[in-house]
Amino acid sequence: MRIRPFRSGDEPALADICLKTADAGADATGVLDDDDLWAEIFVLPYVARHPDLAFVVEAGDGRVVGYVVAAPDTREFEEWFRTRWWPKAGARWPRPGAERSRQDGILLYAYGRGPGAEPYGDDYPAHLHIDLLPEAQGQGLGRRLIDTLIDELRRRGVTGLHLVASSDNAGAVAFYPRVGFAPLPSHDGVRAFGRRLD
Repeated sequence: MRIRPFRSGDEPALADICLKTADAGADATGVLDDDDLWAEIFVLPYVARHPDLAFVVEAGDGRVVGYVVAAPDTREFEEWFRTRWWPKAGARWPRPGAERSRQDGILLYAYGRGPGAEPYGDDYPAHLHIDLLPEAQGQGLGRRLIDTLIDELRRRGVTGLHLVASSDNAGAVAFYPRVGFAPLPSHDGVRAFGRRLD
């Protein structure tokens, strides 16, 4: 398996990986009323806005089996998501009036995104999402993806990087400290981590 930059045409594979890992690291197929929602929030906006900060794991047969995506400036990205991405991408999912299902909760999160919604952007301005299919896990590829991304962020002068994972995702919660991330104060149900890059 090799790591390469994202290229146009990878989007369907990234959407599939996002879906197959979205339920605290497990397959989320059928968890929501619409499987497409995961990718429209958690991976496709990143490759649309910052394709140069997306890297994929390509298997020997050419399939994409993992990725890391990032935004170098969380506040700027969240403003773009709120004003440019979500009005178009989210038009097919009306804002729910209350959280009656897991899909409602995810939609309320998407509709509530904006600059300053998360407190980590001041000290750790960049943020990432990383996912690997089970066949790509346990081989050091997650570490290599993060190292590849960090090298590029440092080249651009970005001083810090954060991420948020479900507290139910035991593998992710154990992984991030091993690759240099420190725990940050977190909301219920999630675990946040940050890493200084300067």
